[in-house]
Amino acid sequence: MQIKSILQSIVDDNALHAKWLNTLSYMENAGAKKISASEHKENVNLIILKHAAEEHRHAYYLKKQLDKLGGNLCKTYTNDELLTPNQTKFYLNALDVAVCRYLKQQFNLSGYELKFAAYLFVTYAIEVRADELYPIYQDVLTAARSKVNVKSIILEEEGHLEEMLNQLKTFSADWEKHAEIVIRIEQKMFDDWMNNLGKQIT
Repeated sequence: MQIKSILQSIVDDNALHAKWLNTLSYMENAGAKKISASEHKENVNLIILKHAAEEHRHAYYLKKQLDKLGGNLCKTYTNDELLTPNQTKFYLNALDVAVCRYLKQQFNLSGYELKFAAYLFVTYAIEVRADELYPIYQDVLTAARSKVNVKSIILEEEGHLEEMLNQLKTFSADWEKHAEIVIRIEQKMFDDWMNNLGKQIT
């Protein structure tokens, strides 16, 4: 199934839609925690603080959108309130581990330097993903005349992508070559995740 048709099936079913919003909220929250975990104990720049704060706010905003679907829906991040819970919960960690392994080989980094480099590349890959996924979701919401909307998140994710590009250019002159490989790693994970999602909803 294509992303759009999967999302149409989800939005058409209130219970699935609630779990989808909750799953996105979980992933935004996990991203915020990952960013905070990659911080240096002392040298924390404004962009990292802003980025972590905005990801936390996205998690909160998506949770609040659940009110528009009515009922007492998805109050926690327990497995029965998420879609493809196991993959969802390991997604960012698995991506982080794979990217760390790659960057360690390429740049011979360790400790904080490796953590920070992984933050740059993993976040870039996730922002590229968000830049694709949220607009498709918003199109489906608009077509369904849903009260739910993610327009504010789309705008902020575009800003995040720009910020990550600027930081990557500073990190390495040939950042694009490495970013392409990281994007391929994430693409495979995303395809697996969407396949499982398609199976779950059918």
